[in-house]
Amino acid sequence: MRGAQGGGAMVMERPSRLNRRRFGAYLQSDPAIFSGSDYEFSSRHSSAVSPVYNYHKSPASSDASPSLMSPWNQSDSPYSKSPWIVTSRMNLYDDEFYARNGLIGSLVREEGHVYSLAVAGDLLYTGSDSKNIRVWKNLKEYTGFKSSSGLVKSIIFCADRIFTGHQDGKIRIWKVSSKNPKSHSRIGSLPTLKEFVKSSMNPRNYVKVRRHHNVLRIRHFDAISSMSLNEELGLLYSGSWDKTMKVWRISNSKCLESISAHDDAVNAVASGLESLVFTGSADGTVKVWRREMQGKGTKHFLVHVLLKQENAVTALAVNRHSAVLYSGSSDGVVNYWESEKQLSHGGILRGHKLAVLCLATAGNMMFSGSADKNICVWRREENSGSHTCLSILTGHAGPVKCLAVKEDKEESPSLPEETAARKLYNSSRRWIVYSGSLDRSVKVWRVAENAPELLKLREAERPYK
Repeated sequence: MRGAQGGGAMVMERPSRLNRRRFGAYLQSDPAIFSGSDYEFSSRHSSAVSPVYNYHKSPASSDASPSLMSPWNQSDSPYSKSPWIVTSRMNLYDDEFYARNGLIGSLVREEGHVYSLAVAGDLLYTGSDSKNIRVWKNLKEYTGFKSSSGLVKSIIFCADRIFTGHQDGKIRIWKVSSKNPKSHSRIGSLPTLKEFVKSSMNPRNYVKVRRHHNVLRIRHFDAISSMSLNEELGLLYSGSWDKTMKVWRISNSKCLESISAHDDAVNAVASGLESLVFTGSADGTVKVWRREMQGKGTKHFLVHVLLKQENAVTALAVNRHSAVLYSGSSDGVVNYWESEKQLSHGGILRGHKLAVLCLATAGNMMFSGSADKNICVWRREENSGSHTCLSILTGHAGPVKCLAVKEDKEESPSLPEETAARKLYNSSRRWIVYSGSLDRSVKVWRVAENAPELLKLREAERPYK
């Protein structure tokens, strides 16, 4: 595959009233903004095996970062760039395990940085600043379609429909042809034209966004930053840099609510824990909203502010399996709350040097992507609720902007004499992780929940005295 070069379109930052350091640099598409030692776009090779560290409740400081404590962190060594370097100097476990875990492949197109990912069966959808939505199958391009404007910041599936959120504030709806699975057609947008026209007739439906400028309440007037689906309730939630969260009924594409959720841009929206929905913002807060009956209908009410800090909240993810909410911040920290304990704060995960830009969950796993170009793989221990950093996936040449996960159901061939590693691999639940980056590539990884504890490897590597 060829590497991609070239610049993208610059997205203008809006001034913040709160005098906080904004994250435009991580949201823009111009590679020049990453110049300097921290953001240098250098060629890096994949290192899918990293040390394991157990995070019980809250590490004392960022010095406990697994990326900093890695015994194979050889950034100052000229040998670290060698494509022939073997990560571990010895194999306490069979090489078969490592061969089936780590980087599977890369998807590259010379058309723009990758801002959004979504998985549907054996298909991967990617959105970029080129306005194209590409569809991949078996690590090869399968098909694609193009929107009229606005880079693609979010992709959501619901039954036979695809929702895409864009930089221009629009949510577009697509459908796959029943006759040709490679053909996608646009069937509408949110809000619908009919609702837009009807709403525009009533002056009460307008809100003032700045001096002498009013907009319709049911329409986002700034970039769509995030979308989340509650299939049980048939609702789609959208968050925007216009500081609002909107609630859409999927069956008729109607905007049910427009909520002035935060004092600054809404960077993330996540649903999935009963009737709750969570929003994270550049104002440094994570808020909890509950859907309740009001009169003949329903309405979302603010019930709690989980987090209030100086650093912007940049990502949210809900793990339905373990009923845990994760929140990523601009300081590289991930906070988490446990729903079974009334959303009590569970702890802090420190695995990144720079801002956390995306989060994804699956089974007992949580994945965090960062502006430091790395992906931390975390496993939640069911008994204690603590988290273990199983590995740090490296190889991207730019900030990791989006993640998607699906279960890996491939079975390894059974052999008459299976090694301990093969037995461990076959008994472990495995995941395929897709990571999109501002280096214009998507990398595909295989990760097992029962990865060998590399602390034991470090212990075994110590010389005998």
